[in-house]
Amino acid sequence: MGSQGGFGQSKEFLELVKSIGESRSKAEEDRIVLHEIETLKRRITEPDIPKRKMKEYIIRLVYIEMLGHDACFGYIHAVKMTHDDSLLLKRTGYLAVTLFLNEDHDLIILIVNTIQKDLKSDNFLVVCAALNAVCKLINEETIPAVLPQVVELLGHPKEAVRKKAIMALHRFYQRSPSAVTHLVTNFRKKLCDNDPGVMGATLFPLFDLILIDVNSHKDLVASFVNILKQVAERRLPKSYDYHQTPAPFIQIKLLKILALLGNGDKQSSGQMYTIIGDIMRRSDTTSNIGNAILYECICCVSSIHPSPKLFTAAADAIAKLLKSDVHNLRYMGIDALGRLIRISPEIAEQHQLAVIDCLEDPDDTLKRKTFELLYKMTKPSNVEVIVERMIEYMISINDYHYKTEIASRCVELAEQYAPTNQWFIQTMNKVFQHAGDLVNPKVAHNLMRLIAEGFGEDDDDDDDTEDSQLRSSAVESYLRIMGKPKLASTFLQVICWVLGEYGIADGKYSASYISGKLCDVAETHPSDDTVKAYAVTALMKVCSFEEAAGRKIDMLPEFQSLMESLTASHSTDLQQRAYELQAFINLDPDAINNIMPFDASCEEIEIDKSLSLVNGYIEKSLKDGAQPYIPEQERSRTLNISNFKNQDASSHSLKFVAYEVPKPVIPRMPPKVLSSAELVPEPDPFYQREVHRSPSVGSISDTQQLRLRLDGVQKKWGQPSTTAPSTSEPESYLVNGSPEVEVSEEKQKLAGLLFGGISSRGEKKQSQSGGQTKGSKVPRHVVDQMGQVKPAPDLIDSGSSVASSSSSMVDPFKQLEGLLLDTSHKGPDFMCINSDTCNQNQNHDGSSDGSSNLNNRVGPLPTKGPNLKEALGKDALVRQMGVTPTTQNPNLFKDLLR
Repeated sequence: MGSQGGFGQSKEFLELVKSIGESRSKAEEDRIVLHEIETLKRRITEPDIPKRKMKEYIIRLVYIEMLGHDACFGYIHAVKMTHDDSLLLKRTGYLAVTLFLNEDHDLIILIVNTIQKDLKSDNFLVVCAALNAVCKLINEETIPAVLPQVVELLGHPKEAVRKKAIMALHRFYQRSPSAVTHLVTNFRKKLCDNDPGVMGATLFPLFDLILIDVNSHKDLVASFVNILKQVAERRLPKSYDYHQTPAPFIQIKLLKILALLGNGDKQSSGQMYTIIGDIMRRSDTTSNIGNAILYECICCVSSIHPSPKLFTAAADAIAKLLKSDVHNLRYMGIDALGRLIRISPEIAEQHQLAVIDCLEDPDDTLKRKTFELLYKMTKPSNVEVIVERMIEYMISINDYHYKTEIASRCVELAEQYAPTNQWFIQTMNKVFQHAGDLVNPKVAHNLMRLIAEGFGEDDDDDDDTEDSQLRSSAVESYLRIMGKPKLASTFLQVICWVLGEYGIADGKYSASYISGKLCDVAETHPSDDTVKAYAVTALMKVCSFEEAAGRKIDMLPEFQSLMESLTASHSTDLQQRAYELQAFINLDPDAINNIMPFDASCEEIEIDKSLSLVNGYIEKSLKDGAQPYIPEQERSRTLNISNFKNQDASSHSLKFVAYEVPKPVIPRMPPKVLSSAELVPEPDPFYQREVHRSPSVGSISDTQQLRLRLDGVQKKWGQPSTTAPSTSEPESYLVNGSPEVEVSEEKQKLAGLLFGGISSRGEKKQSQSGGQTKGSKVPRHVVDQMGQVKPAPDLIDSGSSVASSSSSMVDPFKQLEGLLLDTSHKGPDFMCINSDTCNQNQNHDGSSDGSSNLNNRVGPLPTKGPNLKEALGKDALVRQMGVTPTTQNPNLFKDLLR
């Protein structure tokens, strides 16, 4: 041992390991490894190397690969070692090739024959080594070469071989399901194997099969329940115990399988109730593995057909987890509570103070999980508090990925449960201001559309007044926000659009003041052409409204300076807008009023989709020799479009025929010189973009009135709670028989806002819907239980609202002052143990698609494929909104309408 260095390795190798371990920098480590690579390259090619030395060289190559360096020069020697008759050398060779090679490596073909031979070996250790290589190296093409031999090994007398054969077949199924579909019955048979290890290995391929087709495996419910019962009753050997828990990983996998089989099946779920209840009672909550089994039981209870007794037991288990001082266990409790509230929303009220404690915990991971729970339990009565807390948390974090997720959730909840339009606009302003460009651009379009449409009732004078107040408040808020630094580009576009449309509508601000603000926006963002384009279009609107009102336009110096700089801009779009604005100012008021009518952003535009106005031009051009227009998808891959009709399509393809023998040169007359008109292809006719718009609003029918629509949004569970926040003396709460704990007044107020007040465990709060009030409107866009979308009304104007008295309303934001703590520590994550696949909650996307509503203005559109005529319609519409396309291609601006 002393001379050889220990473990049969040379002293030189152990010195290498020691020197690398003692290296003080990555550069020093790389220098040592590179020197070792050069040494091995020289020694491994020497003739007549002893097998013991070659084994050490292969191990040193493995060590080099582990350190991140390339040792491909020794791969072939590892492959050769798998052919050796010595068991030690063969297993070393198999170990090396499984680490060196992947399933698509060129050297795989050299070891297939060796694997086939070793699978038939009488030594089960050789067979196990070959099966290990099969799981790692056999690809889809080589599966048929070893599949029959692997199937035969399912009946091998050694349990280790049978287990590895099951694992190999499972790997084959993952790579090529069609190759082993006829072997599903073998998995069922091995479920009854006498060895628990073989049975446990069989659970994994069966789990994958059940995920794909549940109904064909319903007959195995009794078998799985029987196996789980035997495991729970400690009938397995002691060697399968882990921390005094009988085969915990087998129990977890069986519970996952039962959750799939019992989902929506009352009969199958009835067979599971007893054993699940027994496991929950026997679980050891003092160890992590016992809590993992308990958590999996709760997940199973939330998935199968509900059982009142099991549901109560699960609620008690969640209470124990939430009371724990260990963050990992509280994290599991919050996650389990989120699963149970899908079945019974009232259960959250039993643990409201524990949820608030988790929300204020310094552990960032626990706080994020609590926000996910609050997102699931949001309803109209608590949306303001939850969204406010989420925005505060979004401001405090620097993780851009999670900040994007929080911003999207705030937008979704605001669009789905907004009590008033004013609150929705203020919330969107906060999200844009603090999340910036992380917000989806569709949100900006929805916000502009909401401001333009207002409450959506054209015949109601009260709604007109509210719409004016809404727009005035939006203008005032944006004028305050404009002075803040680092505003997102998308938000600046919204600001410019609102100031252009409604900046001088109520007469509170002069045109000069609004124009100066817009010029400041354009000058402070010189590199953002999109923002400058919005600013120029907004200036055009302000000038048009002044001219239409008969007032003289005051040309500010900064206005003139901006126009001079834009007319010389490198952007053709900005040049076009600047020249259009200059020409626009010189028109008479009647022409300006017809081109840019006041507050016409929601009017329906009449569009001639057939473009009959250009028919005369097309006929004249065809008679003069112009070629007909060829759609882009039908054009050939040729550069010369003018000769398209005169040339055969085959002439543009590659030719493989030999060239003809050259003929003698014969003097010819000089060719006729073609005119430039014949050489240059005539351009396609350009379709004009002028659109005749009707200034009349009254011609729009009631069925065609535009509302803020959010297609695909589903209402959350529960109705608004009518229970008023508790204003009595501080109460106490009991959790699972624990002593009463005094609750601070701040937590009582927050609990009242989130849950409707502190309630005991036995209280059942029933949701009631109040009458419709003017100041509290909830969404009407509801997806019914059959999955069919009802006609989408206005997002905010709803038929149901929270019944509350305006006199008793309390500002929820003042009640939250001082409750949010600083978050800096980020704890570990503890979800589940040995879980291959975790069920994901459905992600309800509440964001609306702006293009759907805009398309409704111009008529039904096809769902797939480009259409240039309809693109012209969209182009006319965005011009109505004050945006001009950048080029002559009407498709280039379709991203605004998405």
